[in-house]
Amino acid sequence: MEIIIVTGISGAGKSSALKIFEDLGFYCVDNLPVSLIEKFAELITAPGSNYEHAAIGVDIRSGLKNGQMAEVLDHLRERGCSYRMLFLDASNRVLVHRYKETRRAHPLAKQESVIEGIRAERAEMEFLRKKSDVIIDTSKMLSKDLRGELEKIFLDDSQFQNLVITVMSFGFKYGIPNDADLVFDVRFLPNPYYVEELRPLTGNDPVIQDYVMGNDTARTFKELLFSMIDFLLPNYVKEGKNQLVIAMGCTGGHHRSVTMANLLYEHLKPEDDLYGLRLEHRDIR
Repeated sequence: MEIIIVTGISGAGKSSALKIFEDLGFYCVDNLPVSLIEKFAELITAPGSNYEHAAIGVDIRSGLKNGQMAEVLDHLRERGCSYRMLFLDASNRVLVHRYKETRRAHPLAKQESVIEGIRAERAEMEFLRKKSDVIIDTSKMLSKDLRGELEKIFLDDSQFQNLVITVMSFGFKYGIPNDADLVFDVRFLPNPYYVEELRPLTGNDPVIQDYVMGNDTARTFKELLFSMIDFLLPNYVKEGKNQLVIAMGCTGGHHRSVTMANLLYEHLKPEDDLYGLRLEHRDIR
C-alpha cells in the first residue's frame, strides 16, 4: 500500500485534490497534525487493514516545522512505509485572485495583505517542495485537468516529469499573454483573412490549415519549431521548471496562430505521458 501526502501552498488546490482522491477510492484525511502522521500510517498499513489507497492532507495549519516533518518522513522510510508526496502550487497572481473570489483569509496573512501571507508561506513550505515527488502548478488548470493528471500519475502510474505545457494561440491586437514563456510571431505566414470565403473560418478548419501550411516557408518553420521545442523540453525538466506556456501569435488570433498551435499540440501529444499538456485558443472568438 502507498500513502499519498498532499501538500502545497494554500489556495493551490489541496482540498480539490483530496476530493478527487476520495472519488478515486482513496481513504482521505485532511489537516492531520504532523505528530499523528506516523500513527495514522501505522494503522492504515497494519495487517488486516481493508484500505488499499490513502491520502493525507498536510498544510501550514497542520503544525509544520522543518525539523519535525523531516523527522516524520525519515521514520516512515525507515519503517518501510511507501509514500509519495504531491505538492500543489500556483502563481502569486492566481492565488491572490482565488482568495479575493472566495473572500477567505490566508492562514498566515493575519493583519497583513494576502500577498505577504503567501510569501511567508512559500518560505516555510520550501523544504517540503524540495522533498516532493510530484509538483503540479494549478495556475491554468480546471478541476477536470487536475483530475486527469492525478489519475494519470497515481492510478495509471504514468511517468511524470513535473512539467505542464500549455500551447496557446492569441492575437497580437489583444496583447501578448502575460504568462507566456515562449512567444512565436507567425504573422509572416499567409493570412486567410484576406480571402473573403475563408475569413469567417478558423485554424480549426482543415481548409484554413491547408491554406496556411501550403508553402515551403510554413513547412520549414514548422520543422524548425518542432526541433527547437523537442530540444528545450527535457532541459526545462532538468532545471525543475513545472509550467511552460508556448504562445503562437498572429494579428487576430483566428487563423494562423490557431493552425500552428494545433500542429504543435498534435506533435507533442505522443509525449503527453511525460508531460501535462493543454491547448488553449485565447482569442478565437
